[in-house]
Amino acid sequence: MAKFLFTMLPANDLGLPTRLVPIARALADRGHEVAVFNPAPAPSKLIAEAGLQNLPLPSRPMPAPVMDLVQVGSAWDVEEFFAAVYLDEESTRGETAVYVDLIRDYAPDVVVDSFGLLTCLAARVLGVPLVTVLQGNIHPASDGFLWWKKDRPSGLPSAAAVINKVAAEYGSAPVERCADLFAGNFSLILGTPETDPLPASANVQYVGPIVWQRQEARLPEWVDALGRDKPLIWVYSGNPRYANAPTPIDSIVVIRAAIEALGDMPVHVVLTTGYQGLPDEVGALPPNFTHAAYLPGLAMAERCDLMVHHGGHGSVMTGLQAGTPAVIVPTITERESNARRLVALGAGEVVMPVTRADGEKAVDAVEFGAAVNRVLKDAAYRHSAKRVSESMRRYAGAKDAADRVEQFAASISR
Repeated sequence: MAKFLFTMLPANDLGLPTRLVPIARALADRGHEVAVFNPAPAPSKLIAEAGLQNLPLPSRPMPAPVMDLVQVGSAWDVEEFFAAVYLDEESTRGETAVYVDLIRDYAPDVVVDSFGLLTCLAARVLGVPLVTVLQGNIHPASDGFLWWKKDRPSGLPSAAAVINKVAAEYGSAPVERCADLFAGNFSLILGTPETDPLPASANVQYVGPIVWQRQEARLPEWVDALGRDKPLIWVYSGNPRYANAPTPIDSIVVIRAAIEALGDMPVHVVLTTGYQGLPDEVGALPPNFTHAAYLPGLAMAERCDLMVHHGGHGSVMTGLQAGTPAVIVPTITERESNARRLVALGAGEVVMPVTRADGEKAVDAVEFGAAVNRVLKDAAYRHSAKRVSESMRRYAGAKDAADRVEQFAASISR
């Protein structure tokens, strides 16, 4: 039996753990020793729900992040994204040391990572084999988040100089781009060549959608009690607020748009926030809304007539796997990338928010409501989503990913 450590960028969102937890659970069920690391509150709940070990922070203190959230939200690609996240050399050095301690102390045979740049660096420093689980627009061979604009501008910032300076202190070879760390020994790509296209030269294996849901998970009775007399819209915002004060990447804009446009429509609305509380500023919900912090995603996507969300890759995969169309309000360029891929497949529409003078994002309620009505009434959107769902059935998802990780671990132990 092998020993696996699953790591990720420790953001307080469910997107990354949702893709890794099913693989980790499958390997644990086969008798392997498995641990996960994400100390953020919402991911910790998901990891606990799966019955997996979530490693505590090492004794070394984790430095406070220093980042430019405006640049995070508008990044052209992974390279510019991490230039905004790892601005400060000292905090980058301190965070890397925490991850080096984590991996050294747990001593896994293989690290399996998704979007954790410094955990990938720590695995490289320690010479621990690395498998990455990525959406297409994060892989180093991709065209980035703004892929439809074709030509990447020259002179965009990169954190490679900071990363390489820290790497050199451990005697590790430099990388040309930060994104190169995500190549690992090999990469598993979530989705399909249709949803997450990459060039044939990329060293990747597609595994299809991976969405966490307990095998015995059921929707609560109150969802069924809503009846089918009206369309059911599932609004998923993810984390409404990432801090005590507003930030440019907050998803509360999704909730506000839904309340303003759907509150008077003849629809049932279920609002979930991914193990996050509903901010007090939202106030009382309209009578046709019901809020739950968390519901099993795939079951909810299969039950609803339309999904409304922020464009996270996991949300896109959940809807497409269920064959349910979407209206997306993307809050950052990475999510706009996912939204535009879905629109190109004919499975929904995107409504772009604008940034107000106070820095908050807002959506034109009339435009948003019109998009919702179009997608609900035009069967072509659902037909397209169903077609993509059927094409995804050729892939085994978490089982295939677990098989490939397991086979890789066996190959390096010989």
